[in-house]
Amino acid sequence: MNDHSISSIPAVITAIDADATQHNFGQPSDNLTGALLRTIVASKPNGHFLELGTGAGRATAWLLEGMDENSTLISVEFDAQLIEIAARHLGHDTRLQLICQPGEEMLTTLPPNDFDLVFADTWPGKYNHLEEALSLVKKGGFYIIDDMLPQPNWPEGHADKVTTLLQTLDNDTRFQLVKLSWASGVVVMVRK
Repeated sequence: MNDHSISSIPAVITAIDADATQHNFGQPSDNLTGALLRTIVASKPNGHFLELGTGAGRATAWLLEGMDENSTLISVEFDAQLIEIAARHLGHDTRLQLICQPGEEMLTTLPPNDFDLVFADTWPGKYNHLEEALSLVKKGGFYIIDDMLPQPNWPEGHADKVTTLLQTLDNDTRFQLVKLSWASGVVVMVRK
């Protein structure tokens, strides 16, 4: 088995990557994480999903590919230039709502127990406002984060933040958790 052999990568990924490179955005989600997200959202028909940290829309494209026609995705990004790239390539999809706003602000306005999946791919909802993000997940819903293995772009002292976050998540008895030393390092949690 070769987990890097991924069938049917979203066609729009090439164009998103090209635009992200021009913007010097170097933190996109990888294809392994994308394939995992696509598979998980496919398990939630009529799902309501939240992505914190749209970036240029790479993971967003994977999420949309896995969603059925009655599902919805809210994707939040504070960088207006990045969300413009996502809007250019994905904004035609009526299931998607792109919001240009700091994640911290967005997290304080959403109702609890409302999402079938929260993918936190930025600091808000992961390293700050974690409880707000976790409270959004419905029973049986997923909370997913990536970039838990050492990354070349980590600032000094970031490894300690990762260790603290993982300990916090390990101790949260509201969720079942699995840590995957795979892709960029993924944590998948399901609300009990």
